[in-house]
Amino acid sequence: MFRAMQTQPLLTDRPALHRNRARAERAALFLHDEVALEVQERLAEVNKAFTDVALITPFADVWAMAGAKRVPDEEVLDLQAGGHDLVIHALALHWANDPVGQLVQCRRALRPDGLFLGFLFGGQTLAELRACLAQAEAEVTGGLSPRVLPMGEIRDLGALLQRAGFALPVADSFTKTVSYADFGQLMRDLRAMGEGNALAARLRRPTGRAVFARAAELYAAHHSLPDGRLAATFEIIGLTGWAPHESQQKPLRPGSAVQSLADALATREMPLPDTEPNG
Repeated sequence: MFRAMQTQPLLTDRPALHRNRARAERAALFLHDEVALEVQERLAEVNKAFTDVALITPFADVWAMAGAKRVPDEEVLDLQAGGHDLVIHALALHWANDPVGQLVQCRRALRPDGLFLGFLFGGQTLAELRACLAQAEAEVTGGLSPRVLPMGEIRDLGALLQRAGFALPVADSFTKTVSYADFGQLMRDLRAMGEGNALAARLRRPTGRAVFARAAELYAAHHSLPDGRLAATFEIIGLTGWAPHESQQKPLRPGSAVQSLADALATREMPLPDTEPNG
């Protein structure tokens, strides 16, 4: 069985994360609905039928995929090696203490030429809230504490696919801007999404009201829409990779091209002039 190796302090307090998710409300899981539609669209573009699907999600009721095996989002995934031709990691990977380990487990669960689709929140998510809370806490208390989950950038996350052994890795993203009546509604909605603060290094005592009051002032001053509502950004990163198979396209070996770039562009090749070394 795969077991994650931890060499650094844990990012996520898993018991706290489970408690947050247990309080989630179905009406607030609209971003999961968005990702479910995105999955359907991407699968429609793949000329391949999938019969053994594993769906990794903390909210199984959101996903209506007939015949799919629902797999809880845990550090060690309930996946059988080579047991699936499609694995979907559905908007939970950003909370993983070992994201590479999660991807490796998904890779091992795929048969050759099996497809992996992963979705998670990216680094631009809640950038407005992150900045306002940090400034407010620094002004009011003179210090900072972890309040918003640090999330990966698209370039780094794409590299993780390669580290995990996926072929033909692709990372892309799309952004959703959601508007809220006020700062309080945003905070309530995040709790209802199950996306409250579950950081292992979070402050373990109640935050003074003055911090949130100042954050609300900053948010309204800097991130109000023309109608007075507040904007919140959610960046969703999609990860696509295939279990290696001999039928897949492979890059050419260096020097194996049979036609020069100049010929392909119908232009004349211009050699670089010889130069004398300095000195």
